[in-house]
Amino acid sequence: MGMYVNPGNGGFRRMLADEYVDKTGLIALVNDVIGTSRSLVCSTRPRRFGKTFAAESLVAYYTCGADSRELFEGLDISRDPSFEEHLNAYNVVRLDMTEFRGAADVSAEVSRAILVDLRAEVPEAGAGNEGRFNELTSAFADFVAATGRRFVFVIDEWDAPLRERRSKESQEDWVFMLRKLFKNFTFTADAIAACYMTGILPIVRYGTQSALSDFREFTFLRPHAYAPYVGFTEEEVEELAEHHGMDMGELRRWYDGYELPWVDQRAHERKVERVYAPFSVMSACANGDVGPYWTDSEAFSSLRTYVDLDFDGLQQAVVQALGGAAVRVSTYGFENSIHDVESRDDALTLLCHLGYLCYDAATSTARVPNEEVRAELRQAVAQSRHAEVARIVRESDVLLRATWDMDEDAVADAISRAHDDGCAPVYYNDEQALRAVVKSAYIAAADHYATIEELPSGRGLADVVYLPRRGDPSPALLVELKWDRSPEAAIAQVRDRDYPAVLRGWGGPILLVGITYDRKSKRHTCRIEEA
Repeated sequence: MGMYVNPGNGGFRRMLADEYVDKTGLIALVNDVIGTSRSLVCSTRPRRFGKTFAAESLVAYYTCGADSRELFEGLDISRDPSFEEHLNAYNVVRLDMTEFRGAADVSAEVSRAILVDLRAEVPEAGAGNEGRFNELTSAFADFVAATGRRFVFVIDEWDAPLRERRSKESQEDWVFMLRKLFKNFTFTADAIAACYMTGILPIVRYGTQSALSDFREFTFLRPHAYAPYVGFTEEEVEELAEHHGMDMGELRRWYDGYELPWVDQRAHERKVERVYAPFSVMSACANGDVGPYWTDSEAFSSLRTYVDLDFDGLQQAVVQALGGAAVRVSTYGFENSIHDVESRDDALTLLCHLGYLCYDAATSTARVPNEEVRAELRQAVAQSRHAEVARIVRESDVLLRATWDMDEDAVADAISRAHDDGCAPVYYNDEQALRAVVKSAYIAAADHYATIEELPSGRGLADVVYLPRRGDPSPALLVELKWDRSPEAAIAQVRDRDYPAVLRGWGGPILLVGITYDRKSKRHTCRIEEA
């Protein structure tokens, strides 16, 4: 067994030695396409969403000579009808492209590494074929002839060289190598049973065309049947929470928020998978405490780069998303390159692929998924080189304190500035627009509160309710919005219709906040009372 060719099952064995959440059903999906025209698969998702775990399970399952039966005993794949047919039945090429991202010539280094392993077992492999790609494809063909087994390729972080290196020539050379290996129909049919690639970004596009058009793509925005294997599902997190004595509500608040639609072909049923970042959930369970485990300093530096891009409407969209709003985004023009970001929509689409925003294909909108990401995104905006945007975030803290202090004039002035800053609708036409302004202004509230809109209570719907997180001593805020009315009328409606009824059971102080906008005077006014 070599380092890159038939590497064995040691990686998966080490994973099983720790706490392992069974995601081996993924293997059955790959088994379904082996030897078909659908056998080239690229599944992309953000950092720390289990890409390497998936790759190691595939390597252990397919690698010939590894004898992995006992490792998979009792796991989901062992109950699938395809289990025996493909178990340890192939030569496997395992590439972790993060190992090659610093190479001056990525494709040359990859070719050399593979050829060393192939020739260690079949010395004549590729002999007499000059040229990097001819030599490599010939070596694969010779190896298949000598062993009687085709290859399964498992390429982890396929886009690492594209993310790390800015040289167009180097990027295109790596993509050309993949095209050469998998575009040749005769070679692919004779030597390759399947290829499974993981990455963060989908396959790069030139214009509207995929650079690797033979691959079937399952992205974080459109995962299809791979949705249950993108991360931990709701049911899997509930089991972990019970086992470790964790508060499921807190795990949801910190790590939930990614909702991936897909069709279960076996059950003939449309589903929506709620997905969690595995690394964050496992870290929280291991430490017994929720927190920002998914993010790190390197990712934060990258996040600030994209938030700071000078595109019209980008900073406003990010601020609105921080305030809890869903922002419109078109994902179709993005060329899937981390360096070629040319518009507001490109930047927001990239943030979706990186996991900083969650995309809803049904509405073509994106939003901040959870507390972990929101905290990181807010910090990035607060440190933005765009002074006005950073000021908006800082002023949100002032607004929240003014609300707690029942300083009505300060609250009205802060809401007016939020309107003028352009991070909410410029022209009002109803109370929905006023609500967008208020949510943008109260970004800081997300540090202390869960935000609930149009909460049924008493004899009507409370416009916006800020309910304190568990253990937070902040008062609950019940905000009523009015257009061309007085703030006293807003408070009167709250009391007359008994909106505070829904909050009586929680046991803490409640502030009633009436915020209004007058079209003639262009002024906001505020009234705050204790419930």
